Amino acid sequence: MLACDFSKLRSEIDLINKSDADWFHLDVMDGVFVPNISFGMPIVKSISKYSKKSLDVHLMICNPDLYIENFKAVGAEILTVHFEACIHLKRTIDEIKNKGMLAGVALNPHTNVQNIFDIANEIDLVCLMSVNPGFGGQKFIERTYKKLDELCDMRLRENANFLIQIDGGVDELNGKKLINHGADVLVAGSSVFNSKNPTEKIKNLKKL
Repeated sequence: MLACDFSKLRSEIDLINKSDADWFHLDVMDGVFVPNISFGMPIVKSISKYSKKSLDVHLMICNPDLYIENFKAVGAEILTVHFEACIHLKRTIDEIKNKGMLAGVALNPHTNVQNIFDIANEIDLVCLMSVNPGFGGQKFIERTYKKLDELCDMRLRENANFLIQIDGGVDELNGKKLINHGADVLVAGSSVFNSKNPTEKIKNLKKL
């Protein structure tokens, strides 16, 4: 939703509600962990009020532990924190799950997937950042395919059940290849909202 037109947020929500999209992906940025500020709990709450689909909230913020309960209160059903932002990652994951949400861990492009090996069986989602986090519309980082392969191997070896999400620069051109490499969830922002027909673009991505 970071790429949507916030001057007509209600109609953009309705567009997604009526589309083939499965989730609303909401990027919360604090201007510290990433060099941009997006939106916070009031916007998430507003989207939750009209959403007919799950809210997948991606926290690109420092000290995410301070806000877990708040995001649960405003409607988050999936809460993803960054590995790089968490001092005690297992504690953070446990707290998210204790609040009744699915717990995700995001990895920046430079972060090795082996960093989550010890909690592979405790998380519900791994978000591989395929661009440097902070801004929409960036070019897809090709090395993501190798990291995706490594993550799929880990999931198989550890008999883990986490979903693999790809976030950044996703479109119809690379979407099929990402799925073939094992991705379960594709986050598409600019490629959808900057298209002439967002609903059709979503439908085409779902067909991949």
